[in-house]
Amino acid sequence: MRLWVSGYRSYELGIFNSKDERILVIKAAIKQELIQKFDQGLEWIITGPQLGVEQWTIETALEIKNEYPELKIALIEPYTEFSKNWAEDKQHKLTALQTQVDFFASVSKKKYNNPQQLHNCTKFMIAHTDEAMFVYDPEFEGKIKYNYQAVKEEQEKRDYALELIDMYELQEKALQINEEKSNK
Repeated sequence: MRLWVSGYRSYELGIFNSKDERILVIKAAIKQELIQKFDQGLEWIITGPQLGVEQWTIETALEIKNEYPELKIALIEPYTEFSKNWAEDKQHKLTALQTQVDFFASVSKKKYNNPQQLHNCTKFMIAHTDEAMFVYDPEFEGKIKYNYQAVKEEQEKRDYALELIDMYELQEKALQINEEKSNK
């Protein structure tokens, strides 16, 4: 099984610091779902380079690869030099992640020149995966809504599962983590 994972950008969640405890909650929720999916036949995690859920997914997947070495991770960017306009530290972090995944490529071999490149990347992700998992709540829109809508359209054509980790699930995971901390 090939799973497309995406979700909110960090700034959409008001997360501007890599030490923000909400990242631990999101990563814990992602980890739980990835392990469950691995036990159901997950072979590839395919995600993008966006700051936020996509990079946290790569970090989480790299952690669980120690226990599940046969798990593969692909990082697909919409176009070359995707992070060119990012701050230098964020560019370095993405470059480091690119070197740790099993596969890295750009859908478009050109630099950014129009929004169609983003649409083409979404189409690529859907075409090369069997299902999707988004950290997304339709009540709290973000840029991921475009991917969500594309998946909904794909579901009208074929069997393509979509799992959402919504705000309620994240709150439940935060409570669980806090309980575990207080029991130590």
